[in-house]
Amino acid sequence: MSVKLLTYSEHYNNWVKVEDAQYLTQPFYQNCFSKSHKQNVYNEPCYTITKRTEDNPCFHLELGYFIGLDWLEVNKTALHVVSKINDDSQEVDFVNMLFSALKHPDISKDIKELFVVKWDQPTIEISQKQDLLTPFLVVEFLSLLKQIVRKGLKKSYYKVEHNLQGRVKGKIQVSKTIKQNIVKNKNLFTYCSFDEFGINNKENRLLKKALQFIKRYLPTYTKLINHKELQNTFNYINPAFTQVSDIIEISEIKHTKTNVFYKEYEQALYLAKLILKRFGYNISNTVKDKIQSPPFWIDMTKLFELYVLGLLKDRFHNQVKFKFKHYGNELDYLLNNENYQMVIDAKYKLKYINGKHDEDIRQVSGYARLKKVYEDLNKQQSEVIDCLIVHPDQNGFDNLLSADLKGKKIKHYYDVYKLGVKLPLVK
Repeated sequence: MSVKLLTYSEHYNNWVKVEDAQYLTQPFYQNCFSKSHKQNVYNEPCYTITKRTEDNPCFHLELGYFIGLDWLEVNKTALHVVSKINDDSQEVDFVNMLFSALKHPDISKDIKELFVVKWDQPTIEISQKQDLLTPFLVVEFLSLLKQIVRKGLKKSYYKVEHNLQGRVKGKIQVSKTIKQNIVKNKNLFTYCSFDEFGINNKENRLLKKALQFIKRYLPTYTKLINHKELQNTFNYINPAFTQVSDIIEISEIKHTKTNVFYKEYEQALYLAKLILKRFGYNISNTVKDKIQSPPFWIDMTKLFELYVLGLLKDRFHNQVKFKFKHYGNELDYLLNNENYQMVIDAKYKLKYINGKHDEDIRQVSGYARLKKVYEDLNKQQSEVIDCLIVHPDQNGFDNLLSADLKGKKIKHYYDVYKLGVKLPLVK
């Protein structure tokens, strides 16, 4: 069955193209991205399509700050949303954004709410060039593996079976000993199972299996094959798994004990399972031109938050706190430096290039009035705390290493500033 794929850019807010409108049979379409927090759960629309009048069958499409792939009508029509900024000639390199953020190990714990995948729905056929989900999973996975390899692979006891000559160890495998040795007149050999301690455990074997899939996949995807840092990361990781087998069944790993020192394993194993599932557990699917992708959404607002966090950490390291929480309030960043004591918010909005958004300014200003913020910054009640809004701007800063965070004041407000940062673009 032929499926019509409608392709648009994120934050599109206009009429559906005439040639696409004929494939829409319902008066209303909408899908929401669920974001979970401890105190509340709220949904934000990824897209909303509305039929305006019966006489004039025009459809209006409003896209949020999400990229992804989803069914409008199952097995008939699908929506594909790609990352763009300013105009259709500039595609945001979200892979580079994610990779840049994940250079800082402590950011990896904040990536869980970046995306949702609808594994329970039918897959959608797209070309590999249109695939957004797989490179996203690959970058996350390799970044976590790099952290794991730096510490050293986790060692533990695991079961092995060996055909031993002239000795017995552990438990004798009677059936295998008879079939493999006694019947063949190899009377000096005994099949035994016993525990060994090392890196060839089930967890590492699952990571190795996913790594083998990625090894086949990387040369086929142009956006990743030209990414030198990503290739260097793979080359750094691969030798550490030389002594690890890739023979493993997913069902063998049901529960993983969390170890404080090896805290990256939980997320890495989760991503390894997603990568294998994404390729249908068949390594030959890694090199196909046409692929079957599950519906999914990636939150670009959250990704921009992590990207800005990475830029701030490049300069201020642990002097910047992320997701500072106090009695239901959660501000993006709190910076406490000898030169800057600021409440900072990241806004993935182009409006700030030539303007402002008063509601955002009221929000960040409200955070700056919290008593806990004053205490952390060691400020007196009579002092005004600076506020900064960081936004995308292709004429802005590549990094924040030498940027003046108070360089551009927002008109009509005291001590509120904005700062534009460049987003990496696909070349």
